[in-house]
Amino acid sequence: MLPINYCNLIHTSQTVKMSNPQLRSINGENIVDALTNQVVHYDIHKSLFDIVLLAGCRFILLILFYAICYIHHWIIIALTTTCTCVFLISKVFVYDWHATEQQVFQVLLVLTSFVLSWGETWFLDYRVLPQELQASQIVIQSPESERAPLINRFVRGLPSMYTESIGNFYSPLQSATNSMYHFDVGPSDRFPAVNFTAAEISNYVSQGETAMRESQEFLNSPNWKKSKAEGDDIVEWLQPAPKARKIFKLTSVVNIPPKYLFEELFYRVETMPEWNPALMESYRVQVIDEHTDISYQISANGARGAVSSRDFINLRQWKRLEDGYAIASVSTSHPSLNDKNVKCIRGENGVGCWMIRAIPTDPNSCVFVWVLNTDLKGWINSTILEVAFVNMMFDYIKNLRKYITKLRQTGRIL
Repeated sequence: MLPINYCNLIHTSQTVKMSNPQLRSINGENIVDALTNQVVHYDIHKSLFDIVLLAGCRFILLILFYAICYIHHWIIIALTTTCTCVFLISKVFVYDWHATEQQVFQVLLVLTSFVLSWGETWFLDYRVLPQELQASQIVIQSPESERAPLINRFVRGLPSMYTESIGNFYSPLQSATNSMYHFDVGPSDRFPAVNFTAAEISNYVSQGETAMRESQEFLNSPNWKKSKAEGDDIVEWLQPAPKARKIFKLTSVVNIPPKYLFEELFYRVETMPEWNPALMESYRVQVIDEHTDISYQISANGARGAVSSRDFINLRQWKRLEDGYAIASVSTSHPSLNDKNVKCIRGENGVGCWMIRAIPTDPNSCVFVWVLNTDLKGWINSTILEVAFVNMMFDYIKNLRKYITKLRQTGRIL
């Protein structure tokens, strides 16, 4: 007996039986008696009500986790399908098939439940989840341009280069000459986007999280040693291990709010060559998620021609801090960039980062920290290389300040 009070059900069943004595079930039994035997007097050896109940429970669980909780993982459907199959196989062995006259109906019910559970698994894993993932990628990769909605990023809780709140609206700036022929398309059209699987996306995100964690460890190390200073700009170096290459850190104060500097460094990566002569080309190859992307950059010749051009494939990930932003980066790979550039050597960036922190006493300025950890490959004298890195970092901050001044003059920073 099931531990449920079925008095009302029995009373209703008797009323239906009296009002319609000809109502019969599939096996010829009165339908009210059949329901009573299957539900009220449940017996695993003679009743098939548990199969219907199992299907209902599976339906409720799938709706709860995938439609309400919005979980994008196959583990739930895998567990429900496994439990269903185990129960159905056990049911086949314990059910008393000789006690029923309509064995075809019972067999069809078991087979139907088995097929439905596997059909749900196939449909969710091969149709629903991939399509939802593709749709989210389209939304994430939507361009933040003059033609995109002004609150596109705001409604997703992300920084926006256009407005700080939906209540602030300004007249657009004058368009540049021939700007109608140049479009801000977000990820570069030069590299075809790849439809990554959920596992590949998770792997990229995990790489970014590891780079973010390790970059924080570098920043918090007490072993930094001063290399050179120019005014308030300081470059330090750190050697994590006795035979490891040196890592360099630039610390400066720049006259720009943290939010705007973050947007320039992360979202406007393709405009960097316009103000940074150390870069010849810079592209945003593909967006992984709202905090992670892959970029491709080609550096110019350095150290007065002693260091030839290099190209880099970087995985970048940002996160919001209490007083600013952090952008971590590390070398990675991308299917569209498997072939090396014949015009330059493929360099490799270790874990590095940009740290942008607000200054409480000056909301229009911020502390900018850059950790450079790169391997240019090739045979280059370490002394020449270290001097080149230090000078390049000072040149970088000088060019960045010039660019910020230009932004203020054009009204892009108020």
